[in-house]
This record gives sequence, C-alpha cells and structure tokens, in this order.
Amino acid sequence: MVPLLAFVAPSLDVSSPNGTLVARLSLDGTGQPRLAVNRGGKPVLLSGRLGLDLATGGPLDRGLKVERSTRRSADSQWRPVAGNTKMVRNRYRELTLALREVRGGRRLELVVRAYDEGIAFRYRLPKGMRGYYVREELTEFVPANAPTATALVLPNERTPYEELYQRGPLKEGQLLGFPLMLHRQDGTAVAFTEADLTDFPGLYLRPKDGALRAHLSPRLDGSGLAAKKSGPFSTPWRVVMVGDPKRLLESNLVLNLNPPTVLKDTSWIRPGKTVFPWWNGYNTGDSGIEPGQTTEYHKWCIDFAARRGFPYHSIDGLDNIAWYGGRIVPYDGGPLTKGLPGLDLEEIVRYAKSKGVRIRLWMASAAAKAQMDVAYPYYEKLGIEGVMVDFFDRDDQETVNLVRRIVAKAAKHHLTITLHNLYKPTGLQRTYPNLLAFEAARNLEFDKWDDKGITPEHELDVAFVRGLAGPIDFHAGSFRNVLQKDFKPIDKAPMTIGTRARQLARYVVYFDPMNMVADSPAVYEASPAGLSFLAQVPTTWDETRVLAGEVGKYLVVARRKGKVWYVGGMTDSRSRTVKVPLPFLKGRYGLESWSDTSGAPTGLAITKGLAGKTLVLRMREAGGAVARLTPLSRSR
Repeated sequence: MVPLLAFVAPSLDVSSPNGTLVARLSLDGTGQPRLAVNRGGKPVLLSGRLGLDLATGGPLDRGLKVERSTRRSADSQWRPVAGNTKMVRNRYRELTLALREVRGGRRLELVVRAYDEGIAFRYRLPKGMRGYYVREELTEFVPANAPTATALVLPNERTPYEELYQRGPLKEGQLLGFPLMLHRQDGTAVAFTEADLTDFPGLYLRPKDGALRAHLSPRLDGSGLAAKKSGPFSTPWRVVMVGDPKRLLESNLVLNLNPPTVLKDTSWIRPGKTVFPWWNGYNTGDSGIEPGQTTEYHKWCIDFAARRGFPYHSIDGLDNIAWYGGRIVPYDGGPLTKGLPGLDLEEIVRYAKSKGVRIRLWMASAAAKAQMDVAYPYYEKLGIEGVMVDFFDRDDQETVNLVRRIVAKAAKHHLTITLHNLYKPTGLQRTYPNLLAFEAARNLEFDKWDDKGITPEHELDVAFVRGLAGPIDFHAGSFRNVLQKDFKPIDKAPMTIGTRARQLARYVVYFDPMNMVADSPAVYEASPAGLSFLAQVPTTWDETRVLAGEVGKYLVVARRKGKVWYVGGMTDSRSRTVKVPLPFLKGRYGLESWSDTSGAPTGLAITKGLAGKTLVLRMREAGGAVARLTPLSRSR
C-alpha cells in the first residue's frame, strides 16, 4: 500500500502576463490533480478535480505523481482573414505537468495556459498505448461564492444550441451548453467554453454538489464511449474566461487556442453580405414576380443585390423542399449539381456573374456528406462562391469529424462556408478561414413560428454570451419591425420585435463576416429607410471596442474599418439613453446617425453633423441606434 503522503506535491502556479489571473495545479493526498483559479488574489474557482475516465485501466485521476514540469511563454501576432480586429495578439504563459500512475504506469499530461483574459487547459495522453477509449471526462469546476448564471440549458446532446438562455442560480442535473457565463457579486464574469474541438466530442457541464461536472457527448454506435482515439492525443482546450464581460467580448482567446491556418492562399476568401430569401419565404410583395424556386425569381433577387450593392445571393429551400429537390429534412437523395424543374443553376450563375454578384448554395449536412466529393469540384468549376451546410444537430465525435471534412473539402475547392444547426464555434475558422459564420443560437428564424418571438433580452444574452465563442449568424436585416405587443409569428413575410434602428445596429453589435440581408427585396424597396446603411456597413473589422453595456440589458459596440468608425447600440424592453465617450477619435470627424423615433417602429431619425467627444444614443423600448464616424480633412 502506498502512503497517501507519497502523492502530495507542492502546488505549481502559472500567472497571466499582467499578473492578474493565477491558475494553480496541485496533487491532493490521493494523487488526484486539481485546478484552482484566482483573480487579483481572490478565488474565482476553488480547487476542482481533473482527470479522464478510460475504458482501458479505468479512471485516470488518482494515484498519480509528478514526473516533471516545464514552462514557456509566448507573445506573437497574427492576421485573421475575417476578424473583428486587423491583428490578433497571442500572449500567454504555459505550464505543462507530466504525471504518471504509481501502480499502473499510465501517463497523463496537463497543459495550462494563462492569458490576461482567461485560463485554458487541456489533457494530453502521450505515447505508450496503441489507442485510448474515453468514457467520460472527470473535470470539475468549483465556482467560488455561489454566483448566478446566464445559461443555455439543453434537453440533451442532440441539439442545435437554439434554446433560450436562463438566468439565475444553476440547478442540479441541468445540461449546460457552452458558452456558459457566471456572474459574480463584484461584477466579474466567469465564462466557460472550449477551443480547438478536433476529433473529440463536445463538452457540457452539469451542476452537482456545488461543482460543475464535465460531460462528453456520447458516441452513437452503442459502445458506451465518448471517444475512440488511436495513439497519442490532446483533448480540446477547456477555457475559463474571467473579467469584465465587456472586455471578454473583445477577446480573441478562442481563436488563439487553435492552430494557424493551413491554407497557403486566402486571397479568394471575400466576406460580405448575402441576400437570403428563405427567411422571408420568397416573398415578392407587389413586384409582379411570381414567388417560387425559379430562375426568374432568383434573377429578380440578383438584380436587387446588384442595384443595392450586396455581393452575394443565396439559393436555399422553400416549404421543406430543397433547391436540389426532395425534402429539406430529412435528406432523401436529391442531386446537389442540379436544380428543381424551372431552376436552371448554370443560367442563374451566368446571370449573376454578368451583374457582379456571386451565388451561394444551401444544403443539408447529410447531402454534403453524401455528395460533396462530386458537388464541390463542380461548384468550383461553375463559379459558386460558397455553401451553407445545415442540420447537424449533434456534437458527438463522428459529427465533429464530419464538420472538419466538410470545411476542408470546401477550402480545397475555394468555397467559403457557413454552418447552421450546429454546436457553438470553437475557433476552427482560424485554421480554415473559409469558414465564416455559425448559427448556434435561437435567432430570427424563430419569428416565423414561435408565439413569443425573439425578445430584445434574448438578443442581448446572445450578444454577451454566445458572442464569446465567435461569429453569430442571426438571419439579420428584417425591415418589418413591430413592438412586442403587436408581434405574431408569420412564416412568410415574418415580422420581428424591435425598431428599424435596432436592426441596423445589429450589424455592428454582432460580428458576422457573411451576414445576411434576409428580408424581401420588395420590402426593402417599399420602405428603404436604412437600406443604404446595410449596403455600406462592413462585415469584418480592423478594431473592436465595447463601450458600454450590461448583460441582458443593453450593449454599445464600436468597430473600425480603415479610418471609419461605426458605433451600434441595442437595448432591452426599456427605453434607454446611453452616453459613451469617444477617446479613440483623433482629429475632426463627421457624424451620421440612425436613431429611433417616437412613432412607428419602422421610423428612423437620420441626422448628420460633427462628432463630439461624447456620443449620445437614445433608444426606445426594444430599440437601438447606430452611427458612422468619418474623418474630415483639415480644410473642412
């Protein structure tokens, strides 16, 4: 019998570059590794256990001793292809702890990185076994001081991450999706997510006895396992972001934890905005164009895109029939290289090219899995710009691997890609920058069928919490704007809760490199106030600053493209006036703003003038405001 004291080892700390955050690794008397996190000398996470449950040899979490520890630090910069900043700084300190079982001899490494805005760690299984069968992860996070939460509570692991966020104390047994945000009494946020999800299942948390216990999405092959791995491997990074929630929104931590791009040439990747008729139900209003999945209809949309300055048009489905034939879900075999009768894909692409517009194509994940080896080379030859792949609804190991194969195949054939009905972003877009946008949120499509609709509070929860993981594809651009009391779900020509100014502000507050212009061309042309702004606002940025906000209540974000600044604000169901300083403006700037009016929610107050040192955003209930700040020459 090995005495308990034989396992005890001195704790090892790794601190963030600015010294504010400290992660502490230790072994308790049973040889169990544990992790605690402090901020400014105060506990954020109390000591919680670490480990993996393996089918061969059982749990690897006790009876361990330290073989060695190594340290390193890094401070570098890299340029994203489609980012919310022009350059990303990657600065951290790292501690690696090599452990070995005293009896069984199995080895486990813990790699911990400390950034100024968070802590990340991963498990590494070194050489020594032919393969590893992982049953479960044994990580426990133990929050200090019983914080409240803004949580995505999910029914099970087969999910598109489209539930409403719940606020308040966590309850035992809940299945919590990422990102998860805890709110401390001092105003600090503690947010959990994961990064570099590669050949491994997605991670969830379950509250139990004051701790948040890890749970891996199980394989669906009946094996009782979560992952089958051949040879050495590393798990994804487990990420704990800590700080002012506004500062966390400026972070690129999830991206930094992913490998650099594998693409040698990225010049063909051109973010922008796409006309997206599925959301509005192919509505044509009084245009005289027959709505439907026809060549004529799509040419009408292309004409609108060309006239109004939108670079892309998307072909999707209608009434549960995909553009390539057969049901949207479940997929039943329609060919991805040919349109329905009356929809001539090659003619549409030819016509779009003549107008300076490029075509994007939607498809179900099952269709992509079955046909991408044939379809994607054909799309490249035809001149298709990119694809949206939809209806994954899982994050088990097989699905995670399918996502990477689809994204890599798209990159090989110079196709950009957006992903819907899928788990949260984990930073894959750094490695494959042709991956531009993700859904993973209850969004404005629910206004087509949900009685309550998408509320202003939910939209702000999405911005603060879901936004920590990466880009948010939200079916943006609705110009049929109503107040909560007047809302009702409509499948075709849907309405949205909130003002016109709020819809404009979303293009600044949310980050989405392939954003949508999802309402009908007929609606835009009939009520064009703000339409010019949609065409002008960028989708990628050189700098991002979060100026003001409170989770679930309001948010003001400033983003810069070149020398021009855009400021967007959104509020909850209460009217709000927010004054934000503009210290980043150097010199004289012209101001153009789009604000709420006291009349109909579709009304816009458009003003022009000179920018001062402070910007005042006046937002009515479910409202918003947006401004463009342009430098003036000295002569002006």
